[in-house]
Amino acid sequence: MTKLLASRAARTHRKAWAAVFAALALTSLLLGSFGLALASAGLGHARVERYAAADLVVTGDQETRFTTKPWGSDPQTVRAGLTERVRVPEGALGVVRKVPGVRAVVADDVFQAGRAGQALTGRPWDAARLAPYELRDGRAPRRAGEVVAGGGARLGERVTLRVAGADAAYTVVGLADGPGAAVYFEAAEARRLAGHPDTLDAIGVIAEPGVGTDALYGRVRHALDAAEIHSVGRRADGDSAKVRVLAGNGRGNPEFLDVAPARQGMLEMLASVTVIVVLVALLVVSSTVVQALRQRSHELGLLRAVGATPRQLRGAVGREVGRVAVRAALLGALAALPAYEALRLLLDARGALPDGLELPLPLWLWPAPLVTAGLTILIARVAAWIACARAARLRPAEALREAAPGTPRRVTGLVLLFLGVSSAGTAVLQSGQTAAMAAGSAAVVMVIGCALLGPWIARGAMRILGAPLRRFGGPGGHLAAANCAASATRLGAALTPIILVTAFAAVQLSGGATLTHAGQGQARDAMRADLAVRADGGLPDGAVQRIRQVPGVRAATDVVPGTVVLAHREAGDPRLERLPVLGVTPERLPRTLDPGLRDGTWRSLRPGTVAVGADRARSLDARPGSTVTLRFGDGTEAKLRVVAVYERSLALGDFLLSRDELLAHTSTPREGRVLVAAAPGADRAALAKSLAAAVPGTRVERDPAPIQVEAADQALGEVVTVAAVSAIGAFTAIAVLSTLSLITIGRRPELRLLRLAGAGRRQLRRMLRLEAGATALTGLAVGAVVASVPLLAFSVAMARTVPYLPPAQALVIVGVVAVTTAAGTLPPSWAALRGRYPGASPSEG
Repeated sequence: MTKLLASRAARTHRKAWAAVFAALALTSLLLGSFGLALASAGLGHARVERYAAADLVVTGDQETRFTTKPWGSDPQTVRAGLTERVRVPEGALGVVRKVPGVRAVVADDVFQAGRAGQALTGRPWDAARLAPYELRDGRAPRRAGEVVAGGGARLGERVTLRVAGADAAYTVVGLADGPGAAVYFEAAEARRLAGHPDTLDAIGVIAEPGVGTDALYGRVRHALDAAEIHSVGRRADGDSAKVRVLAGNGRGNPEFLDVAPARQGMLEMLASVTVIVVLVALLVVSSTVVQALRQRSHELGLLRAVGATPRQLRGAVGREVGRVAVRAALLGALAALPAYEALRLLLDARGALPDGLELPLPLWLWPAPLVTAGLTILIARVAAWIACARAARLRPAEALREAAPGTPRRVTGLVLLFLGVSSAGTAVLQSGQTAAMAAGSAAVVMVIGCALLGPWIARGAMRILGAPLRRFGGPGGHLAAANCAASATRLGAALTPIILVTAFAAVQLSGGATLTHAGQGQARDAMRADLAVRADGGLPDGAVQRIRQVPGVRAATDVVPGTVVLAHREAGDPRLERLPVLGVTPERLPRTLDPGLRDGTWRSLRPGTVAVGADRARSLDARPGSTVTLRFGDGTEAKLRVVAVYERSLALGDFLLSRDELLAHTSTPREGRVLVAAAPGADRAALAKSLAAAVPGTRVERDPAPIQVEAADQALGEVVTVAAVSAIGAFTAIAVLSTLSLITIGRRPELRLLRLAGAGRRQLRRMLRLEAGATALTGLAVGAVVASVPLLAFSVAMARTVPYLPPAQALVIVGVVAVTTAAGTLPPSWAALRGRYPGASPSEG
């Protein structure tokens, strides 16, 4: 019986199920593509290049840990990757060399070397065998003044290299395979230039022939533990900071230090997006299936009235939805692979992935979208069960009656709205990721609440829009107002996807745009310098002092970027937050870079102290004289005394440190710059020439760009956000189109009846256009209100400003809603408006 009902209904209602098919196919595609991205990131690793010929690599512990006990739970430990190199004691070299089965042990040090505007990587020539990179021409370096260069150099050429700010001339005696940005020195010279004679960056281990990697790993690990070899530096996690022995894909981690932290951030971001996709899919698919079955409410009621049992009704609907869901889910699963590849290409094109990150997609992972296809089918079956639950519960005598939405639905919707507003309120009291999560969850909860309150929202909107429609819309306006007022349930169903797409897109796009916009404003206000001095390979020692002595210089500040890790608790759970920071020289700082001092003094900023942004100081309850504990990029923990609190933390970061202290924990100093403020009346062109002469090998910039720190995963977050908004925006736009199409298809008998009653085609078209306009306007207005509540809380908590959405993006949202609303309302009605009806005038009929 149920099989017969399902097959007959599926053939009869093909147009209604076409909209459901589209929504389910896109659901399967989105879940499959993001699921593949999540699985690929989980399998991701650093590319193995520099140590490809080594069986094992001994390196420092590139993780920091934080353990705390949440409220009413067991202790929890979180980990975060370190972006500065943690080194190995030189004594580990001798320990590993004595291990049975080791054929060769090679020490490696990596440092920056600048040459005529080109950034180079310096290493000892012995370490080239770990790749292996071999000589193409010439010989190995034997003296301090000789080097082997990569591609682009010429044999016998004299080159001037700048290392740690000092220039020296070298002769190219050999040309090697491998990257052209590499230069190899004699071993002793490389150790001297690296600047840390008692430690090593890494140790490459090559096994004897016939010795397995697993066996050698165990021996090396045992030997290092027995000798109590630990990573260099005072670590926050104490004894756990022993040196690491890496094999397989792990050998790429010492070369690409940014990969592990970026991969961890990518996993968290993709997991968050996937959860949002699932929630949106549940809401949209449920809404679409419910609307498809609502058009057949009288048919379902008739089946109950003629004796169909609730079980037969649920079984028939379940089979009917199952047939559509299986085909749609499989189609979406097949399209998930190319969609994932498109996401990969977008990430690569925008430079959102760190150099060296490999995201594998092995063959055994290709069927993974079939799992998400199963989830899509489950979502459709659950939505169908919910949709026919009421009709299945009714007694046959009641099944044909139309019922208005009841009080439980209204109460549930109001409760969800209250919970959403409360969640947004908590965002004002939080900071960082907690505030963003509270704002995002508030938007989702409020959208669900609006979906339940759709009929009442529609009635309220018609009380506002009804009078203008009747006054300015003519007969079509009167019909539109009467139809919308009489069909509040139908209009409420049409509003749900519009509210969803408006609120979701506004929250996702405006959150990042608000922070970026506010940060750019702070950066412009903070920049006071007239000139900036830069140099490849680093500025020489004492450069800032020489610059200050140049006539016409009012103030000079050396600025270098870096990162720190803040260990703290959010909602009782441990959290490690990696933050971009700046190291500065404090003398006359506000003359060149004004952070907006609120409390304290810049004169006291020296090693052992820190300045804290106002928002972060509030969350940490920090003030001048108190202590803040930070972990530097190499994992070293330090308790720093707060000497100042400043305002412009969105541009300059949450912490300002002494330049010397930040550089002491930086393995490969990033390119810094000296900001220069000119004295009143000074000729800037002449001053730029004087600065270039005072510090040879530098370049001087006029009107330097404002400084704005950028989180390491900011580019990744922007690309993933845009991809998620585009995909889910298209998803919800299809939901708008399909829902309105289903509603209009269900109204065809009503439109034909109006034609029989004498309404002209022009009047009905005007009625439909006005209804579509009222629907779009109401959905946009409610969606904007829903988005503004969490956005206002988020922007106040994070930026102390009102939300900002670029006008172009706002116009896109309005345009998409307007076009999809019109497309879902007008074309499906054309069939009912064709032909002539009795009583219609020739011009109308």
